[in-house]
Amino acid sequence: MSAAPPHILVVDDDGRLRDLLRRYLSENGFLVSTAADAAEARAKLESFSFDLLVLDVMMPGESGLDLTQDLRRADAQTGAVPILMLTAMAEAEDRIHGLERGADDYLTKPFEPRELLLRIRTILRRVNGAAPARAVGAPVLLGGLLFDAERLELRGPGRTVRLTEAEAALLRALAENPGATLTRDDLAQRLDLTGNPRTVDVQVTRLRRKIEPDPRFPRYLQTVRGKGYALLPD
Repeated sequence: MSAAPPHILVVDDDGRLRDLLRRYLSENGFLVSTAADAAEARAKLESFSFDLLVLDVMMPGESGLDLTQDLRRADAQTGAVPILMLTAMAEAEDRIHGLERGADDYLTKPFEPRELLLRIRTILRRVNGAAPARAVGAPVLLGGLLFDAERLELRGPGRTVRLTEAEAALLRALAENPGATLTRDDLAQRLDLTGNPRTVDVQVTRLRRKIEPDPRFPRYLQTVRGKGYALLPD
């Protein structure tokens, strides 16, 4: 018998957005319920078990921040539900405030539906491995950046990060094998680089400048000493 799909509760006072998210997430393998405000969300939390909440911050009545904080103070069963917050407030302080209240992740409106999907899958995988398996060629999340391996596009909030042909090919090779170590020789072959395989090191350095918060201490594009490189997306 196949496992039941993860059950997500979308809480937002914007009816159009609720319907769009319900359809989009349902099409991508999730069971989706919706609520227009915190009161309706509480009623559904009492009646059903959810694997994750997608929760708007600014709502009439009780805010998403207050609901998150209260759920985190509640009993272990309810309070343990992962929460991804949606908000139109883009300041870093707003994000920190949401995380301090107990949110697992934070996405600023407007957002790409594919990024929301990826963040949901990342949270579920981290919590209990309940997310659907990542499809080959699916976008990968690198902090605030999203890499589309099919289109060879690296996007951030409101912008596209320009990649050279070699940088895009390098990132695609690593993204298609997340967590796996690829040797310099392997990468040089995939990138069609002739001569010294150390040329790969130059491309890695350049790519880190574009994807790492601090290239001196890489979080995503890791060096595996004596072997090669590995990409560790969110």
